[in-house]
Amino acid sequence: MADFDDQPELNGKRLCLRPMQAADRAGLFAAASDPATWEQHPADDRWRPEAFDPYFDVLLDAGGTLVARAGDAIIGCSRFYPVPDHPGDIGIGFTFLAPSHWGGGWNREMKALMLAHAFRHFDRVWFHIAPGNLRSQIATTRLGAVFRYDAELDLGTGSSLTKCYVMTPDSWRDATGQALV
Repeated sequence: MADFDDQPELNGKRLCLRPMQAADRAGLFAAASDPATWEQHPADDRWRPEAFDPYFDVLLDAGGTLVARAGDAIIGCSRFYPVPDHPGDIGIGFTFLAPSHWGGGWNREMKALMLAHAFRHFDRVWFHIAPGNLRSQIATTRLGAVFRYDAELDLGTGSSLTKCYVMTPDSWRDATGQALV
């Protein structure tokens, strides 16, 4: 991971991903403030400021977090992170989008930008999803990720059970019909 830029600027047709900054707190909270965003997440109260603020601080301190913008509005974020049980691999996670941007290909565009960047340096990318977060599990498999195993991992917010999925450029292409690199 030494030569991998985990905080690039990535531009798509409708959205821009850029490194998260402290000044993004209010805009990212606005995107995160709908309870529906967190209803399948273990931290299901993250729509409340007292739960969101520590989460924001973890993301800011950890690095690798990219804010997703559509025009002038922050609509969510995602993060590159090292994979604890596969040293030398990269993960993409900590992803959320405001419900106003569910459907319509927003998640797919965000992941395509991040995956294309990651696959320039890595042969595979990991996704770690909470067992109860069926929405993310379905979305991730539709993009080509394949479930591998369950594990107890600490991804920076404490140890928890996670479902581990992996994606390759081929599995993305097979699922979406598009090449990334």
